[in-house]
Amino acid sequence: MSSVSDAPGGDPRPIGVFDSGVGGLTVARSLMDLLPDESIVYLGDTARGPYGPRPLDEVRSFSLEILDWLAAADAKLVVAACNTATAALEPRLQGRSSSPAPVVGVIIPAVEAAVQATRNGRVGVIGTIGTIASGAYDRAVAECAPDIKLMSQACPRFVALAEAGLTTDGQALAVAADYLAPMIAAEVDTLILGCTHYPLLTGVLSYVMGPRVTLVSSAEETARRVFANLVDAGRLAPHGVPVHRFLATGDPVSFASLATRFLGPRAPTVEAADLASGGDGAPA
Repeated sequence: MSSVSDAPGGDPRPIGVFDSGVGGLTVARSLMDLLPDESIVYLGDTARGPYGPRPLDEVRSFSLEILDWLAAADAKLVVAACNTATAALEPRLQGRSSSPAPVVGVIIPAVEAAVQATRNGRVGVIGTIGTIASGAYDRAVAECAPDIKLMSQACPRFVALAEAGLTTDGQALAVAADYLAPMIAAEVDTLILGCTHYPLLTGVLSYVMGPRVTLVSSAEETARRVFANLVDAGRLAPHGVPVHRFLATGDPVSFASLATRFLGPRAPTVEAADLASGGDGAPA
């Protein structure tokens, strides 16, 4: 296993990223754009996803297993690129549990950006049923800026629309108008996209909410937080050609097909992941 001390000019070890499926690829893409020299190991837990409808205790167990797997893959930092997993891991992310590598979730970076962006103190957040029911965003806003008024809305149909590529048609507009009506009525001026699938629906969401509402992408804000953490820790990778690995606990072919919607021309080769094998991916 490599270490920072024997990596001249920086830390070449990969950034670990995980999600219950393909949604976290929006985070991976933001990381590739912001940190082009960094290698990424992405694990999509498609055999057990989506996490949104599952109990948080179960999601926490899955997430801790994946953190151990990414530690075995020598990740220097891990991104929980899933709002439900971040909510489930909340105590760990608040420093009440040790971890082999720093863990960055997607909730706090988005909340802090929204607090800075709002002009009228009314912020909305949309996400999966599990994320909204967890109250994680409510707690984060209360700790960060207790005077902010937060409105939450579960939007479960958005994930299916994003994965089907139905992100600009009449159906997407109708669903968005229905889900977002309470946000418009509440006159929120900032809307957090609290699911990593939702950036694919940015056009529809922006159209429905109107030009005066700022959309905050948890994917983009998390990538900025990772950049800052690596700079502060002196762990940026040296300049070079990164090596990206994409793995799925379910069918890698299905994952690769869906990944094209999120990564476009960067669509990856996907390996089968065996969590029991440590960080080695598929068993030999």
